[in-house]
Amino acid sequence: MTIHVPNIKLNDGLDIPAIGLGTYTLNGFAGVESIKSGIEIGYRLIDSAFNYENEGAVGRAVREASVPRDQLRICSKLPGRHHAYDKALRTIEESLLRADLDYFDLYIIHWPNPKQGKYVEAWQALIEAKKRGYVRSIGVSNFLPEHLDRIVAETGVAPSLNQVELHPYFEQAAQREANAKHGTITESWSPLGRGKGDGVLEAESVKAIAAEHGKTPTQIILRWHTQLGAVPIPKAGSREHQQENLDIFGFELTDEQMRTISAFSKDNKRLWNQDPAEYEEF
Repeated sequence: MTIHVPNIKLNDGLDIPAIGLGTYTLNGFAGVESIKSGIEIGYRLIDSAFNYENEGAVGRAVREASVPRDQLRICSKLPGRHHAYDKALRTIEESLLRADLDYFDLYIIHWPNPKQGKYVEAWQALIEAKKRGYVRSIGVSNFLPEHLDRIVAETGVAPSLNQVELHPYFEQAAQREANAKHGTITESWSPLGRGKGDGVLEAESVKAIAAEHGKTPTQIILRWHTQLGAVPIPKAGSREHQQENLDIFGFELTDEQMRTISAFSKDNKRLWNQDPAEYEEF
């Protein structure tokens, strides 16, 4: 039995689910089975990337799953080494060939790589890819407010979403506000922080909230994301964890509970030492 997940409308009219399935490290035939399992239990937004080297696994899972293609939202990402306009377009074509799909629902720039200074060129390539029908919606990942402002100023096209590091230790209030200014949805990568054994999942305050709602700490944190207006994309390989992560829409956190979780962000620290102003992804 699948779980109902509400949809969110992007600024270009495409609707996406309020939670997605992250697929980093879900590769090969085992990856196909994990992704297919996620689709069968109710995930409709599947996140991938050229650099994950699993677009083929995602495409195979899409073809083998019993869910019609038009009900799914498949996303991939452009790597930093292919920001040059012509390379970017060829890379999107290669992504389609790897996945054996006719189109992507979402294609996004993985990192801005500002030291290379080609992210505007890459954005122009994504705009062209959308015109060609390669993708239905285009977005970015890890773009700081100044990067967003620049691509919108130079092209007149705002990203439909911005996928950023977001978890209770780094709630990204200013970034979420900058995204919203452009009508850009915030999507959360690493939504649980470091995951199992991470302080926020072990915290007594979070366990108490979980007990009050009859949910797990993981479900509480993912619900916190959706009530912030962000779309979390937790990775889960097992059917059990996929089901747990998806089942977060039958309850609501109080304002006080939201504040309790947000309080973990008092130091507002990235956990992975990947500042988009400096980090270079290739």
